[in-house]
Parts: sequence; structure tokens; C-alpha cells
Amino acid sequence: MPSDLNLSNLKPAQKRRDRKRVGRGPGSGTGRTAGRGSKGQKSRSGSHTMRAGFEGGQMPIYMRLGKQRGPYSKDAMPMGPHRTHAQGVNVRELERVFEAGAEVTPEALKVKRLIRSTRVDVKVLGEGELTKALAVSAHNFSKVAREKIEKAGGSIVWLRGEPAPKVRKQRVRKPVTEVEEPAEEAPADEAPAEEEAG
Repeated sequence: MPSDLNLSNLKPAQKRRDRKRVGRGPGSGTGRTAGRGSKGQKSRSGSHTMRAGFEGGQMPIYMRLGKQRGPYSKDAMPMGPHRTHAQGVNVRELERVFEAGAEVTPEALKVKRLIRSTRVDVKVLGEGELTKALAVSAHNFSKVAREKIEKAGGSIVWLRGEPAPKVRKQRVRKPVTEVEEPAEEAPADEAPAEEEAG
């Protein structure tokens, strides 16, 4: 760096480049169309702020294609805050981690790192074998898990109360009534046999 540096000989570290000034006529270096070409939608103002997926006004592809089942169809599971969540814990994990006679709660499951959070419901599932008598407290139990815990001599506690059993609605079929056929009447021109005998 020169020692005689002063305000009169200051220079930028990098060569300056003037910014591009569009729309200033043919002498500006960008021509009379300001670098946009001639005619068409992209030569107009506001044409470069089109939303994603815009196809010039024609029917866009996401509306042309058929719709598949998804999270917001009428028969799909609800999403987000309307969906129920549960953390599953199999009985084989209880067999591996807890001693016989231990009390299994969501807090104990979190200490043993079998679940991540106690704010989400816990459901005990029935995969694996269980030979220890445990007192298991959870929000929900599968049918197989409940049978295995009770078979091993343990007990279960529903943290939100035991859910009411679902009653399966059966369609009542109406009995088919037989339609009685009308009795055949004798032709009018034929007289009864008794009258002919008399």
C-alpha cells in the first residue's frame, strides 16, 4: 500500500460497473425493447410475477388430472389437530426392560426411553411374549396385549377409563312374504256337475 494515500488518490478495490438501466432507448445498450424482445406476454409489465403453476389461463395440469385418495378426501383419516396420535409399546419391550412386579407408567416408559414424550397417548401392543407380572398403566391396550398381561399375572389400568365396547350394527332383514296365488275360477259356460244331475 502506498504511503502517500490520501483522499485525492483513493480507488475502489474492485472495478466499478454501472448498473443496467433498462428502458432508456436505443442508445442505452439494451435496445428499444429494453431486452424483453418483441410482443408477447413476457414483454409486458407484471409478466414476471406469475404464480407457480400458471399456464397462461388454460386449464392447469393439477385440474386436468384425476384426483387420488388423499388426506382431505371424505373417507380419509382426519389430519393435523383433528387426528388422534398414540405411541405404541409392545409387550416384548416390557419383558426386556422391566423387572417382575414393576409398575409400568408413561413416566417410567420415558425414563427407559421406550417412548419420546408423555404428552402423547401410549398404547400397549401385543407383539412378543410376556412372562412377568406387571402393573401396566396406559391410555389404550390392544386385545392381544391385554390377554398376555393378564395371563402373566399382571394387571392393567386405563388412564382415560376403559372405552365402551363397540356395538356392531346388524341389518335386520325383513322376512320374505309369500304371495298367495288366486284360486282358479271355473269357466262361466260350464255348469256344475250337481246341477246337471238334478
